[in-house]
Amino acid sequence: MTAAALVATTSAALPASADAAGGPVTHKQNDRVPEGAAWTQHYFPSSDGSKVELHADVLLPENLPKGQKVPVILSVGAYFGHSGQMDVEGFKKTGPSARFNDLIEGAGLFKRGYALVLVDVRGFGGSTGCLDFVGPGEQADVKAAIDWAAKQPWSTGAVGMYGKSFDAITGLVGNNLNQDALKAVVAMEPMWDPYRNFSSGGVPRTTRVNVSNTYNKIATLPQLPDDDPRYLANAKYEQKHPECAATNMFGYQTGDPQAAYWKTRDLAERAKGSDTPLFVTQGFLEWNTEAEAMEEYLGNHKGPQRAWLGPWDHKRGNDRTADGRLEMGREGWFEETMSFFDQYLKGVKPTTDYPAVSIQDSTGKWRAQDTWPVTDRSAAIRLGGGSYLDDGAEEKVTDKNTFVKWSKPLTQATRVTGTPRLSFDSEQHGNVMVKLYDVAPDGTAVMFDEQVSLVDAGRTELELKSTDWTLAKGHSLAVEIGTVQPAGDWLDTPTRNTIKVTDARLDLDLDDPADDTATEGERAPYLDTYLKSWTKKLRPGSPAFTLPAVKS
Repeated sequence: MTAAALVATTSAALPASADAAGGPVTHKQNDRVPEGAAWTQHYFPSSDGSKVELHADVLLPENLPKGQKVPVILSVGAYFGHSGQMDVEGFKKTGPSARFNDLIEGAGLFKRGYALVLVDVRGFGGSTGCLDFVGPGEQADVKAAIDWAAKQPWSTGAVGMYGKSFDAITGLVGNNLNQDALKAVVAMEPMWDPYRNFSSGGVPRTTRVNVSNTYNKIATLPQLPDDDPRYLANAKYEQKHPECAATNMFGYQTGDPQAAYWKTRDLAERAKGSDTPLFVTQGFLEWNTEAEAMEEYLGNHKGPQRAWLGPWDHKRGNDRTADGRLEMGREGWFEETMSFFDQYLKGVKPTTDYPAVSIQDSTGKWRAQDTWPVTDRSAAIRLGGGSYLDDGAEEKVTDKNTFVKWSKPLTQATRVTGTPRLSFDSEQHGNVMVKLYDVAPDGTAVMFDEQVSLVDAGRTELELKSTDWTLAKGHSLAVEIGTVQPAGDWLDTPTRNTIKVTDARLDLDLDDPADDTATEGERAPYLDTYLKSWTKKLRPGSPAFTLPAVKS
């Protein structure tokens, strides 16, 4: 049977139960179906010529007139299994995932005339195949999902992708594929380059093990007995293919960043020349999908960009704390998201002039910018040298296993933005950790950026995480260089070598906050949590450098 025939014969609507008869299922028939929606299930092949079969849950407006077409909001990922997102959730009957019911309800998605399509990537939910996180197989699945959603009889052919975390990453994949049908991507807290999330300058992180274990578990979750027989058969794929879990686990252990395994997954590099309109969020204090390779990705992307950026962790734009405060601190997530989709999927001119970039810095204040980062001055700061014992701080952090370089107190408020970079020479092999501190005159210090790397003989160069941190007038910048400390999630192997550092240079992008353009928003609650956790006292040392003035 040809692929075309397979699509034609397997896209028929299926009911919520294992009974093969019947049509779309509504909320009245199954309370797991969102109100106002009609739910069907579908199967279609991936685009790589393999035998992988993908599963989609389709939610259309319940009373969509026959022949009327709607644009599609598509999400592609691992969390749409009918028995639960990351674990079995105790449902009594099958139904579509509630992962984006907040979008459905908060945006009034079906009343606005949109379809929502949830596609399981290979290895998850009702799709067959071995999981292939961000790899060629998963990229082929994203391509197939976009094409399939665009070609359905109820689709206008205009597709927008939406997601957070995993299904935000697949949105970045979609952008990189340059599919004509993909008109816009909304990606909350994505991973910009998997290698840099799993290893830092060659030093492995716990995510190498934790992430593969997490997704191997999700891929093998039991599904509900009343589901479609085809769905249940596909969900058992891993039981017949135990090599899937092993291949996934071993792939993460690939150490060489230049290996084909990682190069095919380098989303930032592969974004070159892409131009799908992109709306992203990124927490600069993220502990999950950190701001690594973010600036590179956005620089390589040439299409329209929209962003919410600030000092939060792994949250959605609409998430709230237990006491009702918005986690990001800014109202209007769904309004701005749907304005973005309306513009690029329907051709509707926005009625609100949203900033291209809405950003909150470490003071908790929001500002509007045309792009990110905005730099008034780039500085190449000579730090000189020092030495440290690469002992992993097994007993404690001391002046033997770290050294610190201090700036003179600042004569004006100065924002460190973009992606700081450090480089130095050494003749030894080992590990290095670099931390940037904002230090008040009384020695109260907050670590606001960090990174680690392997050290080889010669020149070591590393990028820290992207940041947006304002140093107050009178404060100092402290740069700590030393062994990898145990508080993080790095799996370093201390060499016990004394690393002699020479010709250290810190490259910073600096911005003058005096010319900020204020925009609406409150302080992100996580900022205070972070400050409480990462504030300590440092004993000020003699200044070794001056941070240049940034009067704009």
